[in-house]
This record gives sequence, C-alpha cells and structure tokens, in this order.
Amino acid sequence: MKTYDSKTYDVIIVGAGHAGSEAALAAARMGQKTLLLTINLDMVAFMPCNPSVGGPAKGTVVREIDALGGQMGKNIDATYIQMRMLNTGKGPAVRALRAQADKGQYHRVMKDTLENEANLTLRQGIADALIVEDGVCKGVITNTGARYLADAVVLTAGTASRGKIIIGELMYSSGPNNSIPSIKLSENLETLGFKLRRFKTGTPPRVDGNTIDYSKTEEQPGDTTPNAFSYETPDAAYLTDQLSCWMTYTNATTHQIIRDNLDRAPMFSGVIEGVGPRYCPSIEDKIVRFADKPRHQLFLEPEGRDTEEYYVGDFSTSMPEEVQQKMLHSVAGLEHAEMMRPGYAIEYDVVEPWQLKATLETKVIENLYTAGQMNGTSGYEEAAGQGIVAGINAALKVQGKAPFILKRSDAYIGVMIDDLVTKGTNEPYRLLTSRAEYRLMLRHDNADLRLTQQGYEFGLISEDRYQNFLTKKAAIDAELARLENVRVKPTPEVQAFLAEKQVAPLKDGVLGVDFLKRPEVTYADLVRFVGAAPTALDHRVIEQVEIQVKYAGYIRKEEAKIAKLKRLEAKKIPDRIDYSAINGLATEARQKLEKIQPETLAQASRISGVNPADIGILSVYIQQGKIAKVG
Repeated sequence: MKTYDSKTYDVIIVGAGHAGSEAALAAARMGQKTLLLTINLDMVAFMPCNPSVGGPAKGTVVREIDALGGQMGKNIDATYIQMRMLNTGKGPAVRALRAQADKGQYHRVMKDTLENEANLTLRQGIADALIVEDGVCKGVITNTGARYLADAVVLTAGTASRGKIIIGELMYSSGPNNSIPSIKLSENLETLGFKLRRFKTGTPPRVDGNTIDYSKTEEQPGDTTPNAFSYETPDAAYLTDQLSCWMTYTNATTHQIIRDNLDRAPMFSGVIEGVGPRYCPSIEDKIVRFADKPRHQLFLEPEGRDTEEYYVGDFSTSMPEEVQQKMLHSVAGLEHAEMMRPGYAIEYDVVEPWQLKATLETKVIENLYTAGQMNGTSGYEEAAGQGIVAGINAALKVQGKAPFILKRSDAYIGVMIDDLVTKGTNEPYRLLTSRAEYRLMLRHDNADLRLTQQGYEFGLISEDRYQNFLTKKAAIDAELARLENVRVKPTPEVQAFLAEKQVAPLKDGVLGVDFLKRPEVTYADLVRFVGAAPTALDHRVIEQVEIQVKYAGYIRKEEAKIAKLKRLEAKKIPDRIDYSAINGLATEARQKLEKIQPETLAQASRISGVNPADIGILSVYIQQGKIAKVG
C-alpha cells in the first residue's frame, strides 16, 4: 500500500477504550501533543460487557486512577444510575464502591472530555503496523496509508485484536459489539518478535425491560448515603432518583436445558480455543463445574435511562441463540422476556505481559507501551489503571524524565502490573483483594493520601485540588495528635456508656486514642467525652482518623514488611545479565530469570520457581560485580 506522511505527535495512543482514554488524557494533560486513534468514534470508552464500574479491588483502582488525576472516577460520578457500597459489614480493606453506569451517557461524556482536551486529537482510523527503526518505535501506519510519527506509542487495542465472535455454531471476525476487528496489527507484532496468545471472554444476552416480570424478582436499590469515586465530587451531587437493579435465580429447568445442549456449546465442543476468565465463567461453565448447586443468582441491570435494555448479569453464554432464549424463559421473572441481543463469546490476541517492563514499556521495542486487555487483563477498571500508568510513562519518556513505577505497596494498580510483568498470566487476569499482600494499606478510602502527591507532581492534579488535599491531610494529622493528648476519665457518663456496651468499666483515665481503639467505640462516641475538634471535621477526615486509630497495630506490621520490601526493591539487577554465568542457580530459576529479566531483587523473588537460595546467590554476585552481560 502507498503511504503518505501525516502529522507528527509526541505520543500516539492506539485504541480509545478505557485504557486508551486514560492514557491519552494523561499524556495530553502532561503537555504532550497527543493523537488518540480509534477504529470507531462511536465506541469511545464503550462498555461492551457489564454496564458498571467498581466492586471489590476494582473500586479501589478507580479511586487510585482519580488520585493520580485520571478520568474514570469523574466520568462514572457524572453518569451513574445507581451507587452502592459493598461489604459494609466487613473491614475497611475489603469495602468496595460499585456503580451502575448509564452506558450511552458514559461513552458520550468521555468522548466529549477527549474532544475538548487541549493537546489531544481524537481521530478515527485503524492502525495496521508500527514504524520501527533500529528497535525503536517511531509511529504507526493506518489502513488508509497515513503515517503518524511520534516519540512514544501506546497500544490499547483490547478485544479488537484479531477478534472473533462465537454464538453457538456461528463464528465471524469481529471486535466487541460487532465492531470492526484489528487484524494486521497483531500480525505486525508477531513479525516484530512479540509472543501473542489467545484469550476469550464473553457477555450475556440483553433483554427488553418492558417484558420482565419484576414481581418475581428481588429489588436491589442504591444507597441513600452519599458516596463518589472521585475525590472532587461533592456529596451534594449524589443522585436521589437512582434506578434499581433486580435479582433472580436459575433453577433446575435452566440447568437441564444447558446440559441437554452442551454438545452445541462452543465452550465444550472445542470451537473456542482461547482461555476464558476463571472468575467470570459462562453460565454453562458454572453448571458443569458446580453441578451440586441448585441455583445461581442473576442480576437484571438497566443499561441506561434512555433505553429499555437490561443486562442479565452472571448469565454470560455463547450458546446458540434459540437455546439462549429457552434458558432465559426458564428463569423466574424472565418467562416472557424478549431477547434484544444474544450473548456471545469473543476470542482475541493478547501480548504475553512478561515481555513488558514495570512501566508497561515493551522489552522488545523501545518507546512502545501496551495497556489494557491487550496485556491479558479483564475488566474496564484494570484496563484504565494500566492506561494511566502507560500514558504517564510515555509522556515522561518524551520529556526525558525518570519513569513512574507503582510498587505493590503503593497501589492495587502496582499489584496488578507487577503480577503481569513478573508472573505473566495463563488466563484473563482479574484483580482481587486477595492478590494484595498489603491490602490494609491499599484501601479505597485512602487512595488520595497514597497517590495525590504524585499526580500533582505530574501536573495531573489542579492547584485547588492539591490545596484541598493538603488541608485534609493536615486535619487528619491534627486530630490524631489531639487524641494522643486528651484523656477519657472514668466519669459516671463514661461508665454508663461502657455498661450499656456490656464491657468492663474504666479503672482509670485513658488516652482518647486508646479509648477509640476499643471495638465498641466509634469516633462519635469518643467526642461525647473529650469534646469535638477545634474546627469542624469533614466526614472523610473522621473516617481516616477512626480507621488509622483502630487498625494502628496491623498497619505498623504492614509498614515494617513494606520497609523490608523497599530494601529489596532498591537492589537493582543490571540489564540483560548472563544468568548462565552464575554458578549455583537452580535450572528452573535460571530459565525463569532469563525469560522475565527482572529489574530488582524484589521482583526476582516473586517469580514462580525462583527460591530464596537463588535470590541469595544472585544478590552476592551483584554485590561482587561478577555478572557478565549478554552480548
């Protein structure tokens, strides 16, 4: 194909899903002339699967994106139709905010944000190949022959990468939601030496809300207590006219229909080759794997205020369309439901993520970054979290500045990226609270305290927001200091309170901070006896004070572990060292180290098959400077 030179940019982002949108905004807001290239302008920040944002671990990621100056939190706060805090009966480390999105509005608001961002050009086009010179990425070539040059390129092609939709016996080349797939870019990446593999994900049918019998379902309303994903969203903006979701269940008839048609299920007939997500299986996979379960819960979720489409959550399937209809009609409340769109499975290419650095720059090609589902993750939030990190690092690379690396102790985003680049993934990766060993430190409520300073230094946090952050931080510190000095005395009022709580009375006065550590005492209880702070405190400040006091002992233990980890992180491993020259390394350890090329001893210690003895040997060789480099 004849090519022609088009404009030159600082940064090019390929793909305008959740990863691409965050990457483009970050790079542009950091002052870089940025091009965001997408297959279809009507699919910007589209939600081809669940119309929701947040949930366990994922909700924390959205807060982290917001603390760094990203857009996802603001966008969902502007477009949600329902908001709920999950796990409220559990500790702060696992509480999670989740919102139902108005699917169409979410896309429109994000597209409007991108269109009106200074330094950012949004353009429709298909990237077919990368321009690479001497191992350095210099730009992209589109299917129309346009050559766009840039100092850094971020690929966020998602499930469009050689996408193939499967519904029963029907298979066809397609991106998500019947969009155009990206074919030649995957082929180009393989030519350039990248290792790719096939993953699979799926989506459930959508039904007409007018044909649902809600009397046979359980209503799931939103919360009345104000909440938000973005730290900039005021409580006064909280919606009072939220839309409800509805819960129903599969039953023995549903399960029998599925069993009777397993020979037509692509998941079991061998049609689907890609590996599916472990933690979001199809309904047919659930019936086979959990044959002892008499029912599985389903959630009927509205897709927006201006549509009657309902998403049948937890009912992902790639069964033939007529079988899907029978399955739906067997469910209480859906006996007469009209299916507006069938569910489907989609196979797509992913870049093996061990080929990436912790910055998400590839080890194969310099100045090339990848982010999102292209790296093997599942979920909008995981994609957006990678997107903002890749966008920041692309901008920093152009500026000639040090890279931005989030460690496991910094953020859930850091946990995810470290897992991907250190261990790779054999299935679509999903963030879980159990993946974070420091999850008590990585709570949804303190993301601003952890990351706002860095977002501000990158120029992604406004001066007003930064000053508000400093004010909040100072208020927390001041109140914690006050509680270290005031005393709760064994007055009749205090003793009566403790008797009511059925706990032992005070024998002597105690510090306010020690009184608050008691499980039965809240901050509101405490101020009855020691008085309120000199200045009225925001409820978010009070939340931090209470959590930091009650979990102080556990937090100190995690801080000690993190300090030890940072010492290992500080021990850098030279680039491209010759592991075969290190005597004493186990064979498996040598093979894994050569494949992944860890950047620090801490990262090396997390590689499966590398044991403490191997780390000890490696550490000694580095200290003695004995290691020869490859080539």
